[in-house]
Amino acid sequence: MKAATIHELKLELSNIPAEQLAELCIRLAKFKKENKELLTYLLFEAFDEHAYIENIKAEVEDQFREMNTTNLYFVKKSLRKILRTLTKYIRYTGSPETEVRLLLFFCSTLKTSGIPIEKNPVIKNMFQGQLKKAAKVIAGMHEDLQYEYIRDMERLGHSFSGK
Repeated sequence: MKAATIHELKLELSNIPAEQLAELCIRLAKFKKENKELLTYLLFEAFDEHAYIENIKAEVEDQFREMNTTNLYFVKKSLRKILRTLTKYIRYTGSPETEVRLLLFFCSTLKTSGIPIEKNPVIKNMFQGQLKKAAKVIAGMHEDLQYEYIRDMERLGHSFSGK
């Protein structure tokens, strides 16, 4: 079965009555956990982005606290899991400002966690990759918003080139 384009879906959804649309949303939410999480965000959390970000930060801090640091192998696995979760939450918002704030929070938490970033190339690349991703998003923001985030990036040891 070939999936319809977004444009086709949008046209079709605009012709469906509200009651039937609600049933479709519930059915979608039952189908996959990510759909349910996205619907939860859109209905209950999208109106207060600041609280949403704070909840995610608290979850990331918990994951860092629970991380098994006895072996760098386990640290790498845990960091990848945290990044997968963070990326999922960032996708839900679609906000560049939220993305930058969460990526910089991850990097600052990693840097202050005591994990030897410089001793392991995989962890170092993971750290630098998130900083580069944040820099790319910052470059596309309005100049007034860029200043604070550039300063945060420089505190993390990343020079901002605006590319």
